[in-house]
Parts: sequence; structure tokens; C-alpha cells
Amino acid sequence: MNKILVVDDDVAICRTLEVHFGSLGYDTMTANSAEQGLIMAERTCPDVIILDVLMGGQSGLDILPQLKHMLPDVRVIMITAFHDMKSTIEAMQKQADEYIHKPIDLDELDSAIAEAFRHNHVDRNIIKMDLDSANRDNLMAGRSQAIKEIFKAIGRLSNSDATVLITGESGTGKDLVARSIHATSKHSDGPFIAVNCAALVETLLESDMFGHEKGAFTGAISKQAGKFAQATDGSIFLDEVGELSPAIQAKLLRVLQEKEFTPVGSKHQHSTNARVIAATNINLAEENEAVSFRKDLYYRLQVIQIHIPPLRERLEDIPDLINILMAKINHEYHYTIDSITQSAMQCLQQYHWPGNVRELKNTLIKISTQCRNNTITADLIPEHVMGHIEHEGSEPSLQALAFADIGRSLEEAEKANIALVLEECNWRKGAACERLGISRPRLRRLMEKYSL
Repeated sequence: MNKILVVDDDVAICRTLEVHFGSLGYDTMTANSAEQGLIMAERTCPDVIILDVLMGGQSGLDILPQLKHMLPDVRVIMITAFHDMKSTIEAMQKQADEYIHKPIDLDELDSAIAEAFRHNHVDRNIIKMDLDSANRDNLMAGRSQAIKEIFKAIGRLSNSDATVLITGESGTGKDLVARSIHATSKHSDGPFIAVNCAALVETLLESDMFGHEKGAFTGAISKQAGKFAQATDGSIFLDEVGELSPAIQAKLLRVLQEKEFTPVGSKHQHSTNARVIAATNINLAEENEAVSFRKDLYYRLQVIQIHIPPLRERLEDIPDLINILMAKINHEYHYTIDSITQSAMQCLQQYHWPGNVRELKNTLIKISTQCRNNTITADLIPEHVMGHIEHEGSEPSLQALAFADIGRSLEEAEKANIALVLEECNWRKGAACERLGISRPRLRRLMEKYSL
């Protein structure tokens, strides 16, 4: 029988709740002080504790950490006659599971009790994370064949200076592959310089990449070295290279052909030994047909090509990714989360992750802010992740249509996915760009292309 312990110095409340929960079939016990509550909790091991905040002697907040340490799986519902923010925050900081104000609404309390027992019954199967062995400085992980092939390709490139083009959807980890190529190459002693080709307007991007002379343009108050000069003897990573304008594409082609570049406003050539690694989330070969990306530059960039499949095609990598991501999140945000329930893991492995690994990381950060008892449970999974799971006989959702294998073209699937994300973000383009992992100019072009 499910056991409830009520700890409150108000004898009338204890008696009322004992009768109420007894009538619902719960094995209900009461204690009239914090000290007595600790003794009874240790002796009876209840599933749920209803704990008053303010009592004579020790308060409920005083003994809450002891209860959680003594019974890690117990669910604690705090009750109080006070409505102040400080007590609520302190209760949540000490891992209370719910906080209900007096006079007690029995319907509200019944719902909290039902949720507590649902959690206990569903989420007992806990997977411990191997955080000690996780390398939080490198988020590349997985057991899928696709990831193993990428690891092999990086190894084969260790003695090569060849230009590399990394392809894949936004958020798949193209920057991590680029950093791994650099770290295992003979350029590893040199700098790794990253350039986001979609982040700046053309004039500023040209200066950022190639440098400029003093007075070359308004605001150029001093001479400045560009990223290619900084990356000499190291590696330069050109992220979102498909966003480059035709003019800068021509300048980049010269760098690849001649190993030379000219700073803005200069008449002198500068040489570079930097190894060029580029990445794109668009099909540059397809773009060639629209004459928006130079064919000769494309072939220069993709001497070696590494493709990273989307996360939805390698869901078996999610447990390994969660292990590494949580090690990083714990370190950055000072959490101590060390486990996840089987049901929560299954939920995360059933979602299709349109934002790929980046979306998985952001989702885990969100979950971590709500996590209790250092264990990720299914009830913490965000609605947009849970919402795609279809019940038998229900109409397919936009999420299901976006990824359904119904013989549609890639363009139709892309349109459905973008429409889905925009709708989920209430058509806020900034939020949609973050979810999709693309730049605003790219989203704008896609919306125009698909008349969204």
C-alpha cells in the first residue's frame, strides 16, 4: 500500500488529512513535530511526505535536506500558511517537489499526491551516468556506425594538409569535427581560428577574414590583421561557407589556389600556410545550378568531404551524448545530476531532434533547472519533445508529417519542418533560428522559397 507521512504541528490538520487519505486507500501516518517526523520517516520509509514549513522547534525547511538524504526517492510536498517568495525559493532549492499554501485545497493536494505516486511507480528504473569518464571538452560521442566512420576519417586526415568540407544540418557538431581535425593534425601546435561567414555583412566579413589597412574604410582607425593572418601555421575554420558573397568567394578561391590574400586597402600580397576547413548546412552542389556558389570554389573546398548525419538518423548515440553533455552542464552550472530514468531516456530517444545535438544540449539545460534528486525523470521532458509522440488512432501532427516516410521530396520535408518550428516558436524568427540552427538570412530565404 502507498504510504503517506503528514508532518504538521496542527493536530486538526493531521487528523483531517489522515481521514481523507485513509478514505482514498492510502496508508497514512502523522507526526506533530519536525523531530518526530524524522524518526517516523526513518522507521516507516514513506513514499510521500506532506511537510509543514513552520512548526515549533525545527521547521520543515530545516529537516527537508535530512529527509532527502535519508530517503532519496521520497517525494516531499511542502505546506505553509505563508505566501512569501523567500520560503518558496528556499524550499525548491532544498529539493521540495511541490509547495502548497494553506488553507489547503484538497483537490490541489490530491493532484500533487497522484503525481508523486505516478513518478514513483513509473520512474524507478534509473540509469546512472558515467560522468567521471566523460570528456566535457569534446562533445563528439556515439556508438553508431556513422560516427565511427567519422572518427576513422579524422584519423586518416592526421598526416594530410588537404582542404576539408564538413557537411550536415545545423547543430550536428560540424565545429567539433573541425576542431578534432585540427587537434590531430600537424597544425595542432598552431591556432584554430573560426570564422562565422553568416555573422557579418560583406564589407566587415572581408576585413575580418583578410584584414585591412589604416584608413581603408570609414572606421578603420588602425591597421588590423585578419583571420587568415592569425591562422598562419594553424587551421582556419570557415563555418557556413555557403553564405559567402560572390566577391568574397573569388578572394577565397585565390587563397586556396595561391596561398595568398590581400588585406582591404593594401596593394601587397600576404601569404598563409593555414589549413582550410569549411562547413556548410546547405547543398553547395545543388546551389551551383542557381549560380549562387562558384563551382571551382566548391571543388577546391571539398577535396576531402565529411558528412555528419542528423541526430534523428543515429538515435543510438543519444545515451553517449547525454553522458557527455550532462558532465559539461554540471560543470558550467554547478549541478550534480548523475542519473536519468529509463522512461526519460526512451522519451529523448523517440524525438526526432530537428535542431540536432545543439537542441539536445539546450533541452538538457532546461531540464536541469527543474531537476530534483539529481535524477532526470520523464515528467521533466519539455512539451515540445513529448508532444510529437502520437497516440494510436489520433491525427498525425506537424511533427509526424515533417518526418513521416510518405515518399515526399526532400524539399517538401524541409518545408514541413520549418513550418513546424516556426509554429512552435509562435513565428518568432530569432527563436526559430536558434531551434533550427541557421542564420536569419538563411531562414528568410527559406521562408521566401516556400512561401511561408
